[in-house]
Amino acid sequence: MWDLSIQSVIVATGSYIPEIKINNRDFINHAFYEKDGSPIKKDTALIVDKFKSITGIEERCYARPDQKASDLGYLAAQQALQSSGIDKESLDYIIVAHNFGDVIYGSNRVDIVPTLASRIKNLLQIINPDCVAYDLPFGCPGWLEGVIQANYFIRSGDAKRCLVIGAETLSRILDPHDRDSMIYADGAGAVILEAASTGKGILSHKTQTYASEHSMLLNMDQSYKAQEVKGDLFIKMNGRKLYEFALTHVPHVVKTALDKANTHISEINKILIHQANEKMDEAIVQRLFKLYDLEFSSPSLMPMSISWLGNSSVATIPTLLDLMLKGEMKDQTINPGDKVAFASVGAGMNINAIVYQF
Repeated sequence: MWDLSIQSVIVATGSYIPEIKINNRDFINHAFYEKDGSPIKKDTALIVDKFKSITGIEERCYARPDQKASDLGYLAAQQALQSSGIDKESLDYIIVAHNFGDVIYGSNRVDIVPTLASRIKNLLQIINPDCVAYDLPFGCPGWLEGVIQANYFIRSGDAKRCLVIGAETLSRILDPHDRDSMIYADGAGAVILEAASTGKGILSHKTQTYASEHSMLLNMDQSYKAQEVKGDLFIKMNGRKLYEFALTHVPHVVKTALDKANTHISEINKILIHQANEKMDEAIVQRLFKLYDLEFSSPSLMPMSISWLGNSSVATIPTLLDLMLKGEMKDQTINPGDKVAFASVGAGMNINAIVYQF
């Protein structure tokens, strides 16, 4: 039964930003190829400069060779638990969003047995068998979908406290001969949600999947360099069509969530959107405002971390949230009472949004 008096409230956050920083200039000596296998004849420095102007990315972070996605997720979860003083044995669920599991350095082989959630539960040394741990592969919107699922568990009375983690090591599955590979990064973020009888928390959400025509806009395929084809598969995307898809559909999903929460866009204090591509994210928010016959004129409404963290898929939003709540994002704060819209889009193609009041 759905308890209307109970809200799902974020009571702790954590993140882990890997130590290895990769600057755009580190790609200058890469040999990039077209999808058909032909070398890109344009000067690599020009390719890198154009990449920066489109995506906004100047650098990104990679995990150390001795780290896997579950290690990053564990560190983010540990930070959330330690900073809040929450008893780890009181967790009812551990939900871990990712796309590729634990990929060891030097390989791009997916490893998801056992699940990352079970591995992280083990690393946290949680004994309680009633703490259920499972994985959620849902593309870049996976972490946000984990929060939505946790909300269902809490509002139904099945859980009182849930840990939701997003962890990824995309640097292990990128094709170094594909210029799109410069987008990807590693990282992890986590939140703990708790049942509370307050006026704050998750107000609404909306999720959609467009698989009939768009499922392969992000997929796995061979390297663009023919000599590198050895059976390995790398993450690939149809950038132009993905951009068009996002601009067409994401604003409507966010508006649906806002409508369900009886909230106008003018009441939103911040929009935390998946850090996929700076220009794309800005265009999405501009389209959202146009649905209300308004102009998006306040860039500070949409905090961005992509310039220095890159696109770490499921980790971008929880990392951004953690940094903001801990005062580590310049000129960006979230205050009590603020209404925040969360949104993500990614492989599947999946889109989701949440309206949350702090």
